[in-house]
Amino acid sequence: MDLDLAQVRGFVVAAEELHFGRAAGRLGISQQGLSKRVARLEATLRVRLLERDARGVGLTGAGQRFLEPARRLLAQGDRAVAAVGCAARPLRIDVWGHLYAPMRTLAQAVDVAPGLAVEPVPGRDLPSVAAALQRGESDAGFGRVHPLPDGGDAGLTHRLVRLEPVDALLSTGHPLADRDVLSPAELRDSALRYPAAVDRLDFLTRFATRFGVARRVGSTNLGLEHFLDEVRTDPSCFSLVPADSPLPDRPGVRTVPLADPTPLYAWSLLWREDASTDPHPRLDALLRAFTTAAARGRWLEYDPARDWLPDPDEAALRP
Repeated sequence: MDLDLAQVRGFVVAAEELHFGRAAGRLGISQQGLSKRVARLEATLRVRLLERDARGVGLTGAGQRFLEPARRLLAQGDRAVAAVGCAARPLRIDVWGHLYAPMRTLAQAVDVAPGLAVEPVPGRDLPSVAAALQRGESDAGFGRVHPLPDGGDAGLTHRLVRLEPVDALLSTGHPLADRDVLSPAELRDSALRYPAAVDRLDFLTRFATRFGVARRVGSTNLGLEHFLDEVRTDPSCFSLVPADSPLPDRPGVRTVPLADPTPLYAWSLLWREDASTDPHPRLDALLRAFTTAAARGRWLEYDPARDWLPDPDEAALRP
């Protein structure tokens, strides 16, 4: 029996997302196209892999048994392609942390290396990007890296490539909104509003713990503009955004620089440790591009007497 790897990949992504719309978005195809791929695979195997009903998508027993071998099959296929034609394939980079506009930094690094072909792909979050790297579906990841529980980052390594100051994001009705600069300690009596679920944003949680912010409010991630509206209508809260991140011109909110100390958001490039034995030929070029961009933009400046970094990020700076 000959299997079509595009169909297998369609099944695997649908099984991971349990949602045909999100899975189609990851694959860059239409939802109808994904449905056809899965249906053809099921016809080839003569078994139902996914159950689709009004409640959503679920794996059948056969689908559960097929999932892990299917992942291994895709990884082996990718390795076979890489062995003979990797140089012609763009470097695939899964990017996460989209409310903080990571493409700004990635674009500046790519711009200093003319001819460097990369394929940025939106990733949902660090755990999903780490899983894709471990399965060999991506060549690298870009975003903020932090320790994952239960071996979620096993076999991966990363390099910190940029430290970006963060500003406080406030409603203009907030009692401190008229200040030109704030210290993090002055925000401890306000509620820290997260742009997603509280357990999804390690940096904000470490900031709140370090500076004694007891009230923490989670949100549903419905995009940046929706989040700005949440902050605008709640003068008791604040959030944090990278200082260079472009924000929509939104009446009723403003950003205020933080100092004494200045919190820094750490951006990293993430890849498989075993890539050192069989890397994508453009991975080293991308790392060199980040080194050049960091030197030009002074991206890695850090003074512990002036700045604050979470402990794992500070450790990543050490040789």
